[in-house]
Amino acid sequence: GLELVESGGGSVQAGGSLRLSCAASGLKIYDRYSMAWFRQSPGKEREGVAAIDSADDVKSYADSVKGRFTISKDNAKNTLYLQMNSLKPEDTAMYYCAADWGTVGRWSSRYEYTEWGPGTQVTVSS
Repeated sequence: GLELVESGGGSVQAGGSLRLSCAASGLKIYDRYSMAWFRQSPGKEREGVAAIDSADDVKSYADSVKGRFTISKDNAKNTLYLQMNSLKPEDTAMYYCAADWGTVGRWSSRYEYTEWGPGTQVTVSS
């Protein structure tokens, strides 16, 4: 079956950078999947951070991360990335990789995605 595994999380000071990776296995045609990054902190809902649509590779971002985060994917490596710059304490959360076959209706809704990784923790200190 499909497996997603995130890596690259850690602890950084405000203003620092991290690059998250999500390695996918068990996929037949990786580029047919819409991929996204979500995050969740204690007591809060899981929120969409960024996504790439399978149909046209259009990238979408939450307003809170626009200009600071960049989503990308390497189809040859079946890997999704999230470059996070100018990190803020409010970016502290568990970050999850998500996937779904084909295009999705609302990229920021967790219910659009059927496949999830276990998550990687990002902690930003002030």
